[in-house]
Amino acid sequence: MGSGRLYAAVVAGGFRRYATYRAATFAGVFTNTVFGVILVYTYLALWDERPHLGGYDQAQAVTYVWLGQALYSTLAIQGGGTEKDLMARIRTGEIAIDLYRPADLQLWWLASDLGRSLFQILGRGLVPFAFGVLFFPTALPGDVTSWAAFLVALLLAMVVSFGIRYLAALSVFWLMDGQGVSQALMVTGIFCSGMLLPLNAFPGALGHFVQALPWAAQLQMPADVLMGEADPLGAYAFQAAWAVALLAAGRLVQSAATRRVVVQGG
Repeated sequence: MGSGRLYAAVVAGGFRRYATYRAATFAGVFTNTVFGVILVYTYLALWDERPHLGGYDQAQAVTYVWLGQALYSTLAIQGGGTEKDLMARIRTGEIAIDLYRPADLQLWWLASDLGRSLFQILGRGLVPFAFGVLFFPTALPGDVTSWAAFLVALLLAMVVSFGIRYLAALSVFWLMDGQGVSQALMVTGIFCSGMLLPLNAFPGALGHFVQALPWAAQLQMPADVLMGEADPLGAYAFQAAWAVALLAAGRLVQSAATRRVVVQGG
């Protein structure tokens, strides 16, 4: 099997695996829809007091909420994607088996995570988003070009998300436990990605700081591309730069971790 076909099979396997968790998917759809409604009414009240906060009008703010609910699990913004499986395999020593596979470790887990992401956007993300569009005023483009530009930004967001979580998972080689790392992923993911409030609504230096972090590539960039608030090429450059940086850093840490396994006789 060629390498391309191998990783395509891993993507498909990741998709099928998460498709088996039907009860969890239904519960997630319900939860994201309920939280979306709560956030929408919170945003509407906030935007009544501060019209055009962050450069958004109310319809754009509502769109941002529902897009966030659609991408929450897709991008594993709070963590809980394939990195939790990788952490477990490192902790138990099963990672040694993965290192013997005739496949690149990082690409294998990236492909698996992309399969997970594709299922989450289709199985858990579309229903809350459709609900929001149906019952609330939104600011969605009517042309195919904008949606195509958004899909490219979404794919890059998936890679950036994986890059962050892969680095976090590899830290377990030294920490031997992923609980603290997972909690840090949850806090930084929710705050720095803009899940609670759009990053462009953050004040002053804090706003500039969080918009320069890789988490901005996850939700803020795709949202702005979709709503015409960002130049797609500029957004892609920002996302691609962070994707390359994170994957390269992951490659370096993976190399150091692999040497550690060999030295310890794993």
